[in-house]
Amino acid sequence: MAHSILHSPSGIGVVDKSVMIMDALEAGPATLAQLVEVTGLARPTVHRLASALVHHRFLSRDVRGRYVIGSRMAELAQAAGSDQVVSAAGPILLKLRDATGESSQLFRRQGDSRICVASAERPIGLRDSIPVGTQLSMKAGSAAQVLLAWEDHDRLVEGLRDARFTPTVLAGVRRRGWGESLGEREPGVASVSAPVRGPSGRVLAAVSISGPIERLSRQPGRRFAHVVSAAAQQLTELVRKNPESDLQ
Repeated sequence: MAHSILHSPSGIGVVDKSVMIMDALEAGPATLAQLVEVTGLARPTVHRLASALVHHRFLSRDVRGRYVIGSRMAELAQAAGSDQVVSAAGPILLKLRDATGESSQLFRRQGDSRICVASAERPIGLRDSIPVGTQLSMKAGSAAQVLLAWEDHDRLVEGLRDARFTPTVLAGVRRRGWGESLGEREPGVASVSAPVRGPSGRVLAAVSISGPIERLSRQPGRRFAHVVSAAAQQLTELVRKNPESDLQ
């Protein structure tokens, strides 16, 4: 017999019904007929709402055509766990700034942009600063390279469209484990970035340093990749000790 699995409805019908569908999938993949049975909703309603949830990636379809929880849920969970990554980054970015003499940042991807979620600025040279909250392009810069390099094929192809870097550059990032850029985002500015990973191996963020090319040189990776990568690895290890930061 059909039954509702939503115990405390909000009164917003379309939301409550969508949540019922997602709750039903906690137990695993389900066909349309199974969702109708478990939720007690009309078949056309389930089909309409499930199709909309697939469109927004809250649900997906498996190889057998069954509904499953979609990738958007993992992305939102990852974002919810990011506060711990940000707070842990503070002391690490300060040490990185002191070791390199350059401003250091932590970037996270947010849709088609990357956001500076933590930073340690040089005491002088404020023109080089990237304040917390700054939104930058995912189409240029070493942090964008690092945040894109390990994405799945479809997102990689989409990310490379109109980008200032090439597939060859991203292949180099994956091979070396870090990225560098020279005037890619802004003329005269160089940067070096390395990935911060969650317990599952997914790239959560990018640790970066940036500054004028005349200070970082035209081969900033050769000079600074080891210390930037060490900072990113230190943050990765802190995240792995607290797996809730990678709720995927």
